Amino acid sequence: QVQLVESGGGLVQAGGSLKLTCTISGSNSANINRISWYRQAPGQGRDYVARYHALRTNPIADIADSVKGRFTISRDTANNTVDLLMTDLRPDDTAVYYCHAEVKVTSISVLSYWGPGTQVTVSS
Repeated sequence: QVQLVESGGGLVQAGGSLKLTCTISGSNSANINRISWYRQAPGQGRDYVARYHALRTNPIADIADSVKGRFTISRDTANNTVDLLMTDLRPDDTAVYYCHAEVKVTSISVLSYWGPGTQVTVSS
């Protein structure tokens, strides 16, 4: 099992910054291959924001083009957390932000875990 808990959301003015933290726990957390941030704006689908993949071999960070240059992903292996630092926030960044983890079971199947999400609201 893997448990994910997001924190750090809140209300911020446009141009401000927030740091979201995904805290990872569970008996299967050491086997996570990919850890990602997604967001879902009201009435919209869930969109990819950033991720680390190949965590067990050669961790590689990736940022979605839509937020590149403003958002950064980082991880703290000692505390088993993954942070999303968001700068120069805009009203259209308003969304619920979710942490997602994948555990690779076989070459064609994975276990998928989601956190409950944290609300980010950017006022203009």
